[in-house]
Amino acid sequence: MHHPPEFHDRMLSLGLGRVSEAAAIASARLVGRGDEKAADEAAVNAMRDQLNKLEIRGIVVIGEGERDEAPMLYIGEEVGDGTGPEVDIALDPLEGTTLTAKDMPNALTVIAMGPRGTMLHAPDVYMDKLAIGPGYRPGVVTMDMSPAERVSALAAAQGCSTSDITVCALERPRHEEMIAEIRETGAAIRLITDGDVAGVMHCAEPHITGIDMYMGSGGAPEGVLAAAALKCMGGQMFGRLTFRNEDEKARARKAGITNFDRVYTRDDMVTGPVIFAATGVTDGSLLPGIKREPGFVTTETILMRSKTGSVRRMTYRNPV
Repeated sequence: MHHPPEFHDRMLSLGLGRVSEAAAIASARLVGRGDEKAADEAAVNAMRDQLNKLEIRGIVVIGEGERDEAPMLYIGEEVGDGTGPEVDIALDPLEGTTLTAKDMPNALTVIAMGPRGTMLHAPDVYMDKLAIGPGYRPGVVTMDMSPAERVSALAAAQGCSTSDITVCALERPRHEEMIAEIRETGAAIRLITDGDVAGVMHCAEPHITGIDMYMGSGGAPEGVLAAAALKCMGGQMFGRLTFRNEDEKARARKAGITNFDRVYTRDDMVTGPVIFAATGVTDGSLLPGIKREPGFVTTETILMRSKTGSVRRMTYRNPV
């Protein structure tokens, strides 16, 4: 009987870190240049080149959209050298193209990898998201709670006042009512302009980031990437797809989703072991950005494995 190659996450993790680093270095020259498209294209091309050097048979399940819409690292694209294990890959070659173009904080390159069939094939629609860090009992906060109820429940679990809670959310008109309700509890809100993968990851290290909870709607593909990160770092996450029209529901059906009201947990979105890498492009609260000096570029990458819960930070000084 033929057995497929095993997913050796320890061996593959360093290669995944190189993929993330290469994308960040490629986008470095475009930080602050005002050209989002060029920055994204540079990151995409570098990420693909490095992925194709890995001994994997990879399928992009979270990528740059459908094939007709995104010729580079599209959903369904095959990557790797054609040997080794069959894997799912979720990626955002440059999370925060606007942040990069404007030299604003928290732009990252992000990629996750797991065995084939272990990642939710999330369609390119919105997802209502809720996340908290590790150490809480299951169900301490739920999607059925109002924003104010979530803040109160988390404060009770921490044994603190609601005024001691800080929530992270995307600054969007659609969140105005949610933001107002949260502020009525006395909680603080850290508003971010882009980059909700990083926003969710902030919850996993509240003692460093000062963020206790993430909530609000953003891209569903980014939700899967965030779930992969929390699977490694620890924490709870929930997501529910939201649809604005029938076309978006058709995208979900194409991805094999039929229950449009389902609440996905972190482990529903990423069902098996996963490795995750992110490299800072601009300075942020999770990672420092790319540093340029004469003859060198220096990056910092966070590299994580869910199987062991290991979180490794790697500094890479590369001659240019």
